[in-house]
Amino acid sequence: MLAIFKREMRSYFTTSIGYIFLASALIISAVIFSISTIFSQTADTSVYFSGLVFVLMIFIPILTMKSFSEEKRTKTEQLLLTAPVSTIQMVLGKFFSAFTMLAIFLASSCVFILPLNSFVAEDASGPNGALVIGNIMALLLVGMCFIAIGIFISSLTENQFAAIVITILVLLLLFVINLFNSLIDVYAIRVILDWLSIYARYTSFTNGIFDIGALIYYISLAGVFLFLTVRVFESRKYN
Repeated sequence: MLAIFKREMRSYFTTSIGYIFLASALIISAVIFSISTIFSQTADTSVYFSGLVFVLMIFIPILTMKSFSEEKRTKTEQLLLTAPVSTIQMVLGKFFSAFTMLAIFLASSCVFILPLNSFVAEDASGPNGALVIGNIMALLLVGMCFIAIGIFISSLTENQFAAIVITILVLLLLFVINLFNSLIDVYAIRVILDWLSIYARYTSFTNGIFDIGALIYYISLAGVFLFLTVRVFESRKYN
């Protein structure tokens, strides 16, 4: 797994993918941060972090689009399948490399918060540390699910553009499900949609509450899509 991880991390920075992801996401994040805090003379970062969810929704597919679709397009997929690593290790290596890029982005985006006290009004309080940490945890967990979904979709096609578009559409659908869930009166349907919605459990962390149930949900959901990805390649290996 470590060899796959190193290979993927190297590929992010020997090609333009890693630079495009970090530069573009950080530029848009800086704009959102400036509008939601500095220009508004407030230290409330909730709007900023909510905006980052949509940034991840658009840019994480850039990270995951080449995870397996590139391997299929360049005909190197068989080399991976016959490499001295298990399919699980191969999938996890690609997952953790993308997750590392996500962590680098979020750590870099936190730099914007450091000088915030000097820009807000004198009678306003500074950023709430607990809420900042909660939001970062929420973004890591949601981003983890985004990555797992993106990797799964990438394993189904060799067209990178199609992988990006389909992943974004799936992530948007999961967001729309959360919006319309409150409008449905049938309890059973609401329970099902609530389970499918990645965003339904997001607010616990953004309010500074460590929700173990939500943590288990996000890890389980990511695990389901990684398992499905493993099954896709296991079926190819033995067929």
